[in-house]
Amino acid sequence: MDSKLSFKSYAVVGMMLFALFFGAGNLIFPAELGQYAGTNVWIAILGFLITGVGLPLLGILAIGFSKSNDLQDLSSRVHPLYGVIFTAVLYLTIGPLFALPRTGAVSYEVGIAPFVGEAHAAIGLLVFSVVFFGISLIVSLNPTKIVDSIGKILSPAILVTLGVLLVTAIVKPMGKQQVPEPVYTSDAFFTGFTEGYNTMDALASLVFGIIVISAVRKMGVNSPKGVLTATLKSGIVAATLLAIVYTGIAYLGSTSTAALGLLETGGPVLSGASDYYFGTLGASLLAMIIILACLTTAIGLTVANAGFFHKLTPKVSYKTYVFIFSAFSLVVTNAGLANIITYSIPVLMFLYPLAIVLILLAFLSPLFRHAQFVYISTTVVTFFVSVIDGLKALTSSLNVANPQWLQSIIDFYANLLPLYSNGLGWFLPAIIVVAITTVIARSKKNVTVQAVQDNG
Repeated sequence: MDSKLSFKSYAVVGMMLFALFFGAGNLIFPAELGQYAGTNVWIAILGFLITGVGLPLLGILAIGFSKSNDLQDLSSRVHPLYGVIFTAVLYLTIGPLFALPRTGAVSYEVGIAPFVGEAHAAIGLLVFSVVFFGISLIVSLNPTKIVDSIGKILSPAILVTLGVLLVTAIVKPMGKQQVPEPVYTSDAFFTGFTEGYNTMDALASLVFGIIVISAVRKMGVNSPKGVLTATLKSGIVAATLLAIVYTGIAYLGSTSTAALGLLETGGPVLSGASDYYFGTLGASLLAMIIILACLTTAIGLTVANAGFFHKLTPKVSYKTYVFIFSAFSLVVTNAGLANIITYSIPVLMFLYPLAIVLILLAFLSPLFRHAQFVYISTTVVTFFVSVIDGLKALTSSLNVANPQWLQSIIDFYANLLPLYSNGLGWFLPAIIVVAITTVIARSKKNVTVQAVQDNG
């Protein structure tokens, strides 16, 4: 029989989940969105919250609902080889390729850059990142509960510090909201929707899901229904906190342009706002908390990636992977925050639709009786659209013209698929394929059952 959990228990797990998501430096994205969306900030943040908060909650629940052991187990429903490849690519994305270096880059941008002159920015980032990933490496080699303890302290500290900053920004705005930048003028909602991809939280949720489920089980809840209910309640706590913080930061960003100027990323927006309201002491306090939060998450991501790839290739030791991922992240961090974000976009435009479809299929699986060909068909159709979206984003990032063959496919999709220009061209084809293949799957099952009854 399941233990009856108190609200405090749900709050503890919810705060843990909040720390896992928020420590990856995601606070910079709503700040940047606010600056660029201006007076259209509310419609833009609505789109952002769907992919930045709603999808991660669904991702956590999908792991519990599907009763999967982990992400590889769930994605192997498409095909075992797909399960390995998709999981490996997702781990690398939220690990050494993008999210892990971003923890170091955000820490520097918010915490150190304001105190380092522009002339010494490169050497400042190098020195800081060596120290940051050096500490992460040492702790990741022998992870202890100290990191979890620090995380429990940091989550309330982040909320209190940001709460003071955001309330001050609401009571005493830095300036008036400006006219939206062109991309937010007519498509504010869909731009905010795809900007939410940058948090990478929906991808991370497919990894974090099993962590939350394990925490719930340790509290004495083991039945499938009980685990799902407890996960939902804990997830709502985390999602609510994230939504409040993201919305507040977006508003702060939207009122900061007159005082701070239009900035390239959200990091300087937060450090600039802290300095504007509270001077050097306030900026330093925010910087210290964010650096520690990002460091805690960096350790968690390093441990998770090294653990997964060691399990995948046991001949390479866990410690070797820790060294490889730490060194690689150090190098990528020194490309700068703006470059990390820019070059992550093509991968996210490719990977996010596949992750969203997997989450959707996890919930619908009982409806089509877990038929593998439904998983395969929907994933293949989504892949054909998302891979073109990824390539289109890559050429845009590199500022090069699309090859003729790529442009022909883009034009074909643009004319055929609703919402393609908004980055959602994959959505309707995926839904149609799910509907058609579900009918086929149920019909086949019914025919088989009837045949057995007739023979009996």
